[in-house]
Amino acid sequence: MRRTPLKNLIPVFIIILLWQVTAMLVTGIRGVPFPGPRETIVKLGALIGGQPLSDHTLYRHVVDSLARWLMGFGIAALSGIAYGLVAGWVRRVEDATYPILHLLQLIPGLAWIPVAILIFGIGEAATIFMIAVTAFTPVAINVLTGVKQLDTTFVRAARMMGAGRGAMFVQVLLPGSLPAILSGLRIGLGNGWRVLVAAEMIVGTGTGLGYSIIQARWTLDYTAAFACVGVICIIGLLIEQFIFNPLEKRTVQRWVLERDV
Repeated sequence: MRRTPLKNLIPVFIIILLWQVTAMLVTGIRGVPFPGPRETIVKLGALIGGQPLSDHTLYRHVVDSLARWLMGFGIAALSGIAYGLVAGWVRRVEDATYPILHLLQLIPGLAWIPVAILIFGIGEAATIFMIAVTAFTPVAINVLTGVKQLDTTFVRAARMMGAGRGAMFVQVLLPGSLPAILSGLRIGLGNGWRVLVAAEMIVGTGTGLGYSIIQARWTLDYTAAFACVGVICIIGLLIEQFIFNPLEKRTVQRWVLERDV
């Protein structure tokens, strides 16, 4: 069933209602000012209008966070897809490396902080490293699984038609793994985005949404922190809506995949 605009707004109304009720309860019971939806929207409007946030504009923080995320996620996506395709196609590579991949999956993103600081020091490189190493694992595992689950009928048909290794890789392996690649990228995107915000809080980049949130904590400007959280959610939704959803739709249409909607 297709979702109507009204149905799409229902989750938003529920979130706003729960948020407002929580703000009223915390303020009334604990006597601590808890920013509600209205205060946060007003603050966000002021920040969009140019009000400084941690000595910089909101736009500077957003751009710097996106630049770090794109760099780290790009490294993870390229290396994860390459590894997954090779390991899924060559059994010896999978046997030799998959236990390492499984071990990396068990390590939380924030656990890489001391490793990142020791290798790269404080700054941009440490943040990018944490994003890349955290987002790499879900991309690699999903692509590897997608290659292993590829319909062998396509492989045999391509071989019967005389397809070489290069043609097999480009025309069968890669297209057949596209749904798994998109799934892995989607999970890696979320992992990388969350680690980005946490890394900016701890590693000390001087700019970024995560840095702004932790600075707002020290200055007791919780409304600004809530506004930054809202920006993080909006960016994630925009990426999902305008990048991954269209890619998934085109993949489904191109490769005639059936799914229940």
